[in-house]
Amino acid sequence: MARNWIPLSRVEGVASRQAHVRLPAGTYEREISKEGFFGPSAQFHHPHKPTDWIDFEGPIRPRAFDLNKLATGQGSPWAAQDVLKNKAVHMRIWRLDSPQPDLARNSDGDDLLFVHEGAGHLFCDYGHMEYCDGDYIMIPRGTMWRLEPTSPTMMLMIEATNDHFTLPDKGIAGRHAIFDPAILDTPALDDAFKAQQGEKRWRVVVKRRDQLSTITYPFNPLDTTGWHGDLSVVRVNWRDIRPIMSHRFHLPPSVHTTFLTGRFVVCTFVPRPLESDPEALRLPFFHNNDDFEEVLFYHKGSFFSRDNIHPGMMTVHPSGFTHGPHPKAFHAATKGGKTETDEVAVMLDTRDAIDIAAMPAGVEWEGYVHSWRPPQTKQAAE
Repeated sequence: MARNWIPLSRVEGVASRQAHVRLPAGTYEREISKEGFFGPSAQFHHPHKPTDWIDFEGPIRPRAFDLNKLATGQGSPWAAQDVLKNKAVHMRIWRLDSPQPDLARNSDGDDLLFVHEGAGHLFCDYGHMEYCDGDYIMIPRGTMWRLEPTSPTMMLMIEATNDHFTLPDKGIAGRHAIFDPAILDTPALDDAFKAQQGEKRWRVVVKRRDQLSTITYPFNPLDTTGWHGDLSVVRVNWRDIRPIMSHRFHLPPSVHTTFLTGRFVVCTFVPRPLESDPEALRLPFFHNNDDFEEVLFYHKGSFFSRDNIHPGMMTVHPSGFTHGPHPKAFHAATKGGKTETDEVAVMLDTRDAIDIAAMPAGVEWEGYVHSWRPPQTKQAAE
């Protein structure tokens, strides 16, 4: 249903005329908005950073996890370590060191695999394709598939529970923006696919309503001789994503949307030039998370709005509090010098609250909530 937002446009007090540009001297901007960054919004100006808290109690605190410590070798994707879930999404972290002994089939929803480390081969109903680090692999619900790694593989698994992954509407930017659909790769019925067929006994482990069933065949059921249609496994690498940019305006995260579902979006942050206009913000603005929970998985590079974050970590910013760049990152951006980012990160924005899985000791960085404290407050606390 189309939304008929309440029409309103007001300016009170000393305020900039345009969001994220030409802020009044001595102020910090904070944004609240509807529908993430897609709906109406208001920008407030404050004499203090909205993240300069000296204490934070309660369950909506920001959290950070080192998923490198959580990923353990498992032969089946359904045995991968849980990270988070709600009724619309189920995220796992999976490490695979040797070929899957069984085929997998997810009857609960589409799967999106993001390859953090490793390389190898995917065999599925549609054929065979190779994969490498930085690949997104979208597997439609009901597809039979398995992986044969050629090097140890660590990947993020994102399930669209009872839903589908689609591409965003790119609007006036045109259908070739961000990435041309022609860059999407599909599996091939090639010699490697045919070579793995045969009369050997194979099992298919099917997940439905988070319960597993096993179907055994006296042959390899990946024995397709041909197919046609407009549904397939597809692959795109972050290196093929060409972000929309503006040198005079800091664009919101929504412009980096890569995949959509009914209840969450997947965005990809890739290297890009920083804003060069001296009147424009050069890093993420302070903002409230009110309609969406924000999850960030850090894949590669240095993360220009965060401190003490390394590849393989994940941060979670629940709905209900204002967040933004860390003090050190904010100071560095306002000083200038750096002209481009080199980060690669996957962001999941989900409309429904998420439940974090139980984590072994040492996986969570307990002090993350205090990393926004201004330097003088940190020193006093120490």
